[in-house]
Amino acid sequence: MKGRGGKLILFLGWCVISLFTLFPIYWMFLISTKTRVELFSMPSFLPGKFHWDNYINVLTDSAFQGYMLNSVIVATSNALLVTVLALLATYALSRFKLAGKDNIFFWLITNRMAPAAVFLLPLFLLFTKVFVLGGISLFDTRTGLILLYCVFNLPFAIWLLQGIMDGIPVELDEAAMIDGASTFQVLTKIILPLAKPGLAVTAILTWVFAWNEYLFAATLTSVEARTITTGLAEFVTVTGTNWGELAAVAMLTLLPAVLFLGLVQRNIVAGLTFGAVKE
Repeated sequence: MKGRGGKLILFLGWCVISLFTLFPIYWMFLISTKTRVELFSMPSFLPGKFHWDNYINVLTDSAFQGYMLNSVIVATSNALLVTVLALLATYALSRFKLAGKDNIFFWLITNRMAPAAVFLLPLFLLFTKVFVLGGISLFDTRTGLILLYCVFNLPFAIWLLQGIMDGIPVELDEAAMIDGASTFQVLTKIILPLAKPGLAVTAILTWVFAWNEYLFAATLTSVEARTITTGLAEFVTVTGTNWGELAAVAMLTLLPAVLFLGLVQRNIVAGLTFGAVKE
């Protein structure tokens, strides 16, 4: 009974935490299904009549469609590029005898430790002044955002994949090379299949980071490359805030990440625990 009582308390505790965590999302959904008159009437925690006009207005807006397309392209391209570069980097750090590789690994991690706001002014000057003088136009472009997100996501991806790469026995590489395999063949036919769970986690997390990023997207874009997160700010104007459509966009922004994470949840668990236990 004591064990059952402990499990019951733990279950109730998790229920309370889950309700506390999910309530803002539930409240945001209620706001997105209400009219402007209902929003400023007596608040109710219970769902009433659902009005989908806010979602229809947003989904048929060409500006919103452009923001969504930019976010999909930037987040997906960044995830693919970061995953490939992180795989190559961790393979080199794990398998080759590089001088000072421990210092290189620590230096990569320090790039992720600093607050993003610290880099805001230097990056703004690079995008608007320095690169322009060199004939490179990255301001308000998808390419600029993709490369910028790689700078911040790549250290995290390397840190995440390094433990997974170290968990793959070096003897497998040596056996394949004895059989005549090249370094590229070892990487693609030995390392890549074994590291799939870790690569999936890396791609997912970097995709989510790029999808949710707001600070750099709001500062380094103006019209053409604005993402969905920056589009949320357009519903806050000097004449008021369109809370219904703002909540609808927020729900639509949240939905792809939730679906993506839900579909690959097993890979996330497998990737995070890969190599955690060794004989």
